[in-house]
Amino acid sequence: MQILLVEDDIALVTALKKALVTEGFAVNCLSRGRQAIISVKTELPDMVILDLGLPDMDGLDVMRSMRLTSVDLPILILTARSSLDDKVAGLDLGADDYLAKPFDVDELLARIRVIERRASSFKHSGFTIGGVLLDTVSHEVSVNGKIISLSRREFMLLKSLMENAERVLTKESLESKLYSWGEEVSSNAIEVHIHHLRKKLPDSFIQTIRGVGYIIKRT
Repeated sequence: MQILLVEDDIALVTALKKALVTEGFAVNCLSRGRQAIISVKTELPDMVILDLGLPDMDGLDVMRSMRLTSVDLPILILTARSSLDDKVAGLDLGADDYLAKPFDVDELLARIRVIERRASSFKHSGFTIGGVLLDTVSHEVSVNGKIISLSRREFMLLKSLMENAERVLTKESLESKLYSWGEEVSSNAIEVHIHHLRKKLPDSFIQTIRGVGYIIKRT
């Protein structure tokens, strides 16, 4: 899952990014509202964590603009504004959750998981192709009824390919789902993940389109 963190507190950004990356999320960070609006229009993330007290514009205005781009984009508000009126305003404008500062990182992670499960259930509870079942709610994958063990990045890679079945996904598009901006990524990282996945999946389940990317076909 790719998370866009919009927060101008450098110390908080550093701590949150470390915690989120440790949990297997790809985290991209911005400190300005206008930057975030442009970023969401350019490449839609899987979730936004949005501070309301940004230096260039109010976070609620940022959320309004994001909602014009996508009504389904999960947005979690992170802010020092803890009054009931502020919370109601944020939720009424379309926030999926609201967490007041200071907060415990474990609580934030729990709320992210809830939003992630909710979003997955809304879009699709799972995918089944050729004996491979990927459950987006339980985060389990089974092959012919037998559950297989995947790392979080392997799961996200397989999910991206299965939900885009019959479409070729480039190496670059897959990297954007698995890694944060500026994160050092080896040139063969996707190939390595694909190699590990293929060991656990039926033969030829993931096909390589030479010079383009990878595809899963339904038949």
